[in-house]
Amino acid sequence: MLKKLKVLGQLTDAGVVAVLRADSAEEVAEMARRAIKGGIKAIEITMTVPFALRAIEQLSKEYSSDVSPEADNFAVIGVGTVLDPETARAAILAGAEYVVAPALNPDTIKLCNRYAVPIMPGTMTIQEIQNALELGVDVVKLFPGNLYSPSVIPSIKGPLPQANIMPTGGVSLDNLKDWIKAGAVAVGIGSDLTKEAVKTGDFSIIEQKAAAYVAAYKEAKGL
Repeated sequence: MLKKLKVLGQLTDAGVVAVLRADSAEEVAEMARRAIKGGIKAIEITMTVPFALRAIEQLSKEYSSDVSPEADNFAVIGVGTVLDPETARAAILAGAEYVVAPALNPDTIKLCNRYAVPIMPGTMTIQEIQNALELGVDVVKLFPGNLYSPSVIPSIKGPLPQANIMPTGGVSLDNLKDWIKAGAVAVGIGSDLTKEAVKTGDFSIIEQKAAAYVAAYKEAKGL
């Protein structure tokens, strides 16, 4: 349980989670390395990537959450787009330290709780968020975030002030500050981080964008 709390603390300290999709394990691993070099220390490898577990295993060997956050090899590696407990368990065994899902699946949450691994299920409604809390979820993913404005977070926190909310989808450099100021515990950054790099073949762009997102997050938090 202490490990779970540590990982949750590292995720919220990082503030920005890179949600990475690619056409191969090798490509997504390189995306992750670039994002980490740019300063994003929370990486989510989605299970839509062919041989995603291979990338998670490799990155878990290269990076560690047990070193100083200032170390070059510090990063928290997680898995995303997890639809069922079988996938969650396979990813955990491959080295994933946290699990993210697009929807609320009670069996997946129970599996993660059994092994004391943070699970962030996708939610869209107050009912789903309440259900997640009752199942023992610590952070809920508001997904797709582009269907909402940041003002939805105070509205949710009215009846559910205990909910920790991470919007994913539609978060950009232009609105990140608004989400953080509204009360988001962290944000998930997807295609905006990687699409230009994939289009041009220049992965250094991911590093530059990652640095910009980290800077925007720190400014929003007054760090």
